[in-house]
Amino acid sequence: MGLGPVSSRLKSDHVLKIGTIVRLGPLAPDQPPQPYTAIRDMARRIEAAGLDSIWVYDHLLYRWPGRPTDGIWECWTVLSALAEATQRIELGTLVLCSQFRHPALVAKMASTLDEVSGGRFTLGLGAGWHRPEFDAFGVPYDHRGSRFEEALRIIRPLLRDGRLDFDGPYYRARDCEIVPRGPTPGGPPLLAAGGGPRLLRLAAEHADAWNTAWHTSADSAAAAVSELHAACQRAGRAPTSIAATVSVAVAYPDLGPPSGPGNGYLTGSPERVAATLAAFAEVGVSQVMVDISPHSPAALARFSEAVTQFRAQPAQDPPISSTW
Repeated sequence: MGLGPVSSRLKSDHVLKIGTIVRLGPLAPDQPPQPYTAIRDMARRIEAAGLDSIWVYDHLLYRWPGRPTDGIWECWTVLSALAEATQRIELGTLVLCSQFRHPALVAKMASTLDEVSGGRFTLGLGAGWHRPEFDAFGVPYDHRGSRFEEALRIIRPLLRDGRLDFDGPYYRARDCEIVPRGPTPGGPPLLAAGGGPRLLRLAAEHADAWNTAWHTSADSAAAAVSELHAACQRAGRAPTSIAATVSVAVAYPDLGPPSGPGNGYLTGSPERVAATLAAFAEVGVSQVMVDISPHSPAALARFSEAVTQFRAQPAQDPPISSTW
């Protein structure tokens, strides 16, 4: 597929890389988002805990029936600040909505953030799903799959080669060039998110990594990974050349009411959570991105105990997707 090898910085010292969401929106219903100082503090705690990565959601607002509008900080601005506020930990979007910003501008922004972060950034992309924010900010909601595909056809070549001439039904990028370029050869890694045959095909054709959400067990993740590998084979790509990542909600109800994405969550003792992490690695998952509830230092410390136990287990064979 011409994507080339994934940067060596994405290889982990562990069988499974473990990342954590930093929430930019409300921590509980009807609450305002935290100030940036609290977001920065949480990011630094995650880095100090020895986790591998930090991820942020890209939304403009949340509107649910019968409730006031929920706010959220704009993700790229905050992520740029976190690149300066942290030193080692990798940073990524989970995921950037491809329609909120022109794709060529996204490539330019990604190359710049790759520079600011010292090569620690991964660009996660998706088509978006929450229609109220599209309507409120004047973003077209129609043909999201086609718009997403066209965005990938612009962003991937600009990241890889630095230039592009493109004229499509939805976007134009005529004689476009990314100058200067960041430190990562071929640009920062590209992660695509989403399920279904079309989005899996797009991931196989364009991405270095793919994300599926939300899973509480390795069984459901294994089925999703198998679908990804089948899509790679149909596209003529080796399944080992793309990393399968999984979003996981982890909750500790004794520390606070569970709140967050998904219809269920992983919970229990550090031993139980560590065993589940090991099971994800065994089915070919390269990285988990965990949304911890409550979003608090106490819950992070609890989860970190599980990570420590997981990493103390005897080394196993690398996962199927071992390049990221």
